[in-house]
Amino acid sequence: MLGPAERAAAWERLGSEQFDVVVIGGGVVGVGVALDAATRGLRVALVEARDLASGTSSRSSKLFHGGLRYLEQLEFGLVREALRERELMLTRIAPHLVKPVAFLYPLTHRVWERPYTAAGLFLYDSMGGSRSVPGQKHLTRSGAQRMLPALKRDALIGGIRYFDAQADDARHTMTVARTAAHYGAVVRTSTQVVDFVREADRVSGVRVRDVESGQEVDVRAGVVVNCTGVWTDEMQKASGSRGRFRVRASKGVHIVVPRDRIVSEDTGLILRTEKSVLFVIPWRNHWIVGTTDTDWNLDLAHPAATRADIDYILEHVNKVLATPLTHDDIEGVYAGLRPLLAGEDEQTSKLSREHAVARVAPGLVAIAGGKYTTYRVMAKDAVDAAAVDLRGRLQPSITDQVPLLGADGYHALVNQTDLLASRHGLHPYRVRHLLDRYGSLLHDVLALADDDPDLLKPIDEAPDYLRCEAVYAASHEGALHLEDILARRTRISIEYPHRGVACAQQVAELVAPVLGWDADTTTREVEVYLARVDAERDSQTQPGDEAADATRAAAPESRRYLLEPVV
Repeated sequence: MLGPAERAAAWERLGSEQFDVVVIGGGVVGVGVALDAATRGLRVALVEARDLASGTSSRSSKLFHGGLRYLEQLEFGLVREALRERELMLTRIAPHLVKPVAFLYPLTHRVWERPYTAAGLFLYDSMGGSRSVPGQKHLTRSGAQRMLPALKRDALIGGIRYFDAQADDARHTMTVARTAAHYGAVVRTSTQVVDFVREADRVSGVRVRDVESGQEVDVRAGVVVNCTGVWTDEMQKASGSRGRFRVRASKGVHIVVPRDRIVSEDTGLILRTEKSVLFVIPWRNHWIVGTTDTDWNLDLAHPAATRADIDYILEHVNKVLATPLTHDDIEGVYAGLRPLLAGEDEQTSKLSREHAVARVAPGLVAIAGGKYTTYRVMAKDAVDAAAVDLRGRLQPSITDQVPLLGADGYHALVNQTDLLASRHGLHPYRVRHLLDRYGSLLHDVLALADDDPDLLKPIDEAPDYLRCEAVYAASHEGALHLEDILARRTRISIEYPHRGVACAQQVAELVAPVLGWDADTTTREVEVYLARVDAERDSQTQPGDEAADATRAAAPESRRYLLEPVV
């Protein structure tokens, strides 16, 4: 559990214990490092200034993919590595969270394009792309249109279907963090690194601030691992160490539209653009469409989507859709930043997605770059690099054999869906939804309704989610603010046109007893969230990055004692 009691205990442990490893950053790489180190028998603490996955790790395309387009860049090692990781997620580590998803690649050129693409997909399949999902399937124009009737007839001459995998990135990251805590790691959010502790020329820990209370404490460690993604350069400056690499932020914007706006047999779409690729991804009752790929040099915490970003996505997807999407169709918009290794090329879409690890000073390791799919490999490499600062022999990484919480027993529970639904008075589709979010932790979620059966009712204005899910987010999943629940533990902020505004009050009142909020705090949480949504909506009408950034930055922070710049 990552609840209020555990949070209080974690603060005491941070100030009183000596850790082998302190991890800075609660994105997927940071929590992956915490899990890797904890399962090697090390004493681990992880601190995050905001919320788990509050940066890049909740704003991706939500795909575990092998990187098909990297084959054209001849990055065969990266593709093979990513496909192996995708396979592990699907079969052993997180089958409850990571699911296969089909994509149609439309062919538009005669003679050369089909054999060229087929050769690439054959290589993709042979590297492991078709181990537990179907391999490529070739389609005529008519066959492709039967699979995806939303396409214009003149938009393609045929197609090839292939499979990748997808997951709710924020839930996956949070589950990795809870798994690390299960194996003994101290995991604490709203805990910002404000300085580094040194002994002579060596980094021996960090000074952290509880951004909910303003308290500060020193945390001692054998080695500190910087897993802050797009904040890597800022953190290295704060440490006083010269970095071995630089990180460049590339903004990616996605839009979310209702499922009925694009008619399809549950098959997504991948399109080439002049800059990169555009995905149309099935997402429960919605489609996620994106992404853009542009430099971003403004606020790293709150990258803002502009009108131009949204128009770019609509323009490109509408080239192939028989019924065009409009701004009125959009339910949600989100923008995230990719941490790309800088200095390789001026165009961000061509920067390598390989990662880099460096011991930037005695007692300080940094890792950056990479892609979400390969987070586990990145974590392993970071802990290996930390070995020089740790006493004794370091055990080998075993995270390829460690299922995430909720994975054990998941498949048996899927077979018992009807029985579980009958037992709890729920529709079977609701149980399947819960299983794909919590796996075998489903029982803990539903147990919250034992004393209050109303918690099994849907949230009034967000009926895809039960009320007990909001409560569980606060009692077990480390959510401290309304934004954490509406934007990351659930995806209400992007799945409903009201973006969480219509249910903010109800959700705040549900979690207030768990988090100890009084009436004034509950009111403030709702007001801060509404201001965030207003600022994001306004930013999405602005023509350029500077105006959008200024509009988004006007919204208040829910974490009162954050220091800027946040590192």
